[in-house]
Amino acid sequence: MPYTEVLKHGPLTLEEIEAGVGLVTMNRPETLNAINFAVVEAFESLFRALEDNESIRVVILTGAGRGFCAGADLIQVAENSNNDSFRSSENHLRLVQKRHSNLCSGLRRMPQPVIAAVNGVAAGGGFALALASDVRIAASEAFFVASFINIGLSGGEMGSSYFLPRMVGMTRASEILLTGRRVPAHEAERIGLVNRVVPQEELISEALSTARAMLEKSPGGLRLTKRVLDYNATAVSFEAALELEDRNQTIMVTSHDFLKRVSEFTT
Repeated sequence: MPYTEVLKHGPLTLEEIEAGVGLVTMNRPETLNAINFAVVEAFESLFRALEDNESIRVVILTGAGRGFCAGADLIQVAENSNNDSFRSSENHLRLVQKRHSNLCSGLRRMPQPVIAAVNGVAAGGGFALALASDVRIAASEAFFVASFINIGLSGGEMGSSYFLPRMVGMTRASEILLTGRRVPAHEAERIGLVNRVVPQEELISEALSTARAMLEKSPGGLRLTKRVLDYNATAVSFEAALELEDRNQTIMVTSHDFLKRVSEFTT
C-alpha cells in the first residue's frame, strides 16, 4: 500500500511537502506527542514505507502542537502494568523495550537523512528520537530532558548513552543523564547537541532549507554518507574506516551522477 494511504491520519503522519522532502509529524498534541503502542506501530509502518521509497530523499521529523515528543505515555504504562508485558523481564524486553528502542535504530537504518525539527519539549523517548536523527534544529522555546532517571529507570535508553557522549563529550553527557535536568535550546546549541536554534515560526522553513541543500546532492551520495558516518563512528581502526570510505567512493566514482557533475565542473 502506498505510504500516503498508510500514514495519512493517526498518531504519525507523512506528507511530501516538497518534491523529495517528507514531513513526518508525531500527531498526539494533547499528550505532547507521547509515545504509546499506536505510535510505535505507526513508526514501524513508516520505516517499511520509506525503506525502498526513492521519491522521498530527505525526512523532517517534528511534533504537532507545543511539543516535539514528551517520551513514553505514562498513563498507558500505568494502565498496562498488570498485563503480560510487565509480568516478567523477558516479556517486557521482547514486547515493549525492544520495540521502543527499535524506533531509534529504525531512524538510523532509514536510507533518508532525518532532520529533527524540535518545536518544544523533547523528553525521554522524544529526546532519544532527536539524538537518533542526523541533524537537529531547535526552536528557541525547545528544551531537552533525559527523563529516564527521573522515573526510576537507568539514564541510558533508546541509544541515549551511545549518541549523547559522541555529541557533547562524556563529561557533559554524564551530568545530563545522571541528573535528568532540563537542557534549554541555546545551551543545547552551545554544547553541540543541536546544530542551530531559530525562532519557532522559522523552524520548518529552516529545516526545509537544510533539506534542499541535501537534495542538491546525489541520492547515492546521501545514502552512503549516512551509512559511513554510522559505521565509522565505531570503526576499530583508521584503516578500517578508510576501507569503507574507499569502497563507497569506488561505488560512486562510476555512477552517472559523478561523471555528470565532474563534466559540469570541467567545462
